[in-house]
Amino acid sequence: MTLYGNRQKCYRCYRPKSSCMCDYLCTIETETKFVILMHPKEFKKVKNNTGHFTHQSLPNSELFIGIDFSDHARINEIITTYESYILFPSKNAINLTDTNPKTGDKPIAIFIIDSTWSCAKPIFNTSKNLQSLHHMSFTTTKESQYRIKQQPDATYLSTIESTLVVLEALNNHGVENIEQELLANFLEPFNQMIAYQQALINNPKSNAVRFKRHK
Repeated sequence: MTLYGNRQKCYRCYRPKSSCMCDYLCTIETETKFVILMHPKEFKKVKNNTGHFTHQSLPNSELFIGIDFSDHARINEIITTYESYILFPSKNAINLTDTNPKTGDKPIAIFIIDSTWSCAKPIFNTSKNLQSLHHMSFTTTKESQYRIKQQPDATYLSTIESTLVVLEALNNHGVENIEQELLANFLEPFNQMIAYQQALINNPKSNAVRFKRHK
C-alpha cells in the first residue's frame, strides 16, 4: 500500500485501500498468455479501470503502459515466441467464437488494448509491431454490466468482460481447461466494484461521490 492523496492506495488493484477489491480476485491459470496494453489515460482511472483486475486475475499475463510499443523489447520477444493475436475487430479478424486459434505448436498470446476506442486506435496505428499480428474478434450476446460508466453501446464490453468471453471460447475449443466455477467467479471484483460505486451514487449524503447522479 502507498498513500494516494490523503488516502492509502492498493498497488495490486490500484484502488484506494478503503475500496480495495483484491479479496474478490479469482485467479485463473492459463496456457494462453494475455498481454494487456494500457493507455496512460486508462492507467489514471483509479476508480473504474478493469485492466488491473484482468492482469491480477491471470498469472500468465503481462501489463504494459504506453502508446507506441514498436521498439518495446519484451513485447517484440512475445510476438516472436508466441502465436500472437490482437483482440481487434476488423474484416480480416478470426472469429474466436467459431474458430480455434491454435494452428501450430507455439503457445498462444492474445494482446488486449485496455482503453476507450478513441484511445485504442492511436496505440494500434502507432505501434508498428502490433500491425503485423493476426486480428481476433468474437460473437456474443452478452451486454456490459458497466452501469456506472456510459458505454457507446450495450454490446461494448469492458476489458475484463471481454477477457471472460475469450476464456470461455478458448475453453470450448479445448485450448484451455478451466473449471466452470472459476469462470463463473472471474467477474467478481468487477461486480463488487460496480456495486460499491453504485452505492456511493445512490447515497446523497456521501462526500466521496464524484459521479453525476441521475435525477
